[in-house]
Amino acid sequence: MIAVLFPGQGSQAMGMGCDLYDASAAARATFDEASEVLGYDLTGVCRIGPPEELARTEVTQPALLAHSVAALRLLQEGGFAFDAALGHSLGEYSALVATGALRFRDAVTLVKVRGEAMAAAAARRPGGMVAVLGLGADTVVTLCAGLEAAWPANFNCPGQVVVSCAAASLAAFEEAAKAAGARRVVRLPVSGAFHSPLVAPAAEALRGPLAATSWTAPRPAFFSTCSAGFEDGGFAALLERQLVSPVRFEESIRRLAAEGYNAFLEVGPGAVLTGLVKRIDHDVATASAGDIGSLSAALDNGWTTTLKGDR
Repeated sequence: MIAVLFPGQGSQAMGMGCDLYDASAAARATFDEASEVLGYDLTGVCRIGPPEELARTEVTQPALLAHSVAALRLLQEGGFAFDAALGHSLGEYSALVATGALRFRDAVTLVKVRGEAMAAAAARRPGGMVAVLGLGADTVVTLCAGLEAAWPANFNCPGQVVVSCAAASLAAFEEAAKAAGARRVVRLPVSGAFHSPLVAPAAEALRGPLAATSWTAPRPAFFSTCSAGFEDGGFAALLERQLVSPVRFEESIRRLAAEGYNAFLEVGPGAVLTGLVKRIDHDVATASAGDIGSLSAALDNGWTTTLKGDR
């Protein structure tokens, strides 16, 4: 069975999605609809920046969503089909669109609010995120428990856990991780301590828009990396909780593999999730598809037959 993966923040780059936009009417319609909802030219920002504008979380999030959905629509034009969708952090919105649980237009509205609320929360409660490499998850959890304002944020794969800390706790956590034997401790280029209680104001700001959104049962299946399980409803509460809860990516991939999912296609910019999946389970098939070249390669390499379009 095939699961499609959608990336979250950290995958943005200048030009993201522009080759898709230039090649396909479906991709153009996707980006143009996002621009209409946002009230500015999203494609123009992706194409020419400036880079610091694209790096703002309130801009990055709609850009990643549009890129991922545009790439999926091109794959589907070529006959691609999947059995379940999941996403890492923001990628859960793309996965809900992919499964039909959430309209794309509504997803753009929600991630616009989400990005703005996260930026405001980060400014109000400063913090950051640290990737810890080479320590077990249990060790990292123990380190967090021993410090003030430090929380596990992403359980990505064996030996890689991301931790969110208040600004005043970042240096202390880094030293504690090194003393515990971490191979590397890397401070991430993000604006806040996401997936932690420090961004609770963002969850509160998102509550009303989520409750006002129309949802339908997902078909194909939706798998949440927040709950590490299949979800068929209750998405407003899930996405509110997701903002302050860790991403349980490793656990999610292991559960899907145990249930017979043996192929994972990452759809959107970058191939970060593909690398994580390979470290979690060497036996599953993986590929990434985010630009015209990788989309065509994925389809030509057995995910389906040919990529259609008007390029």
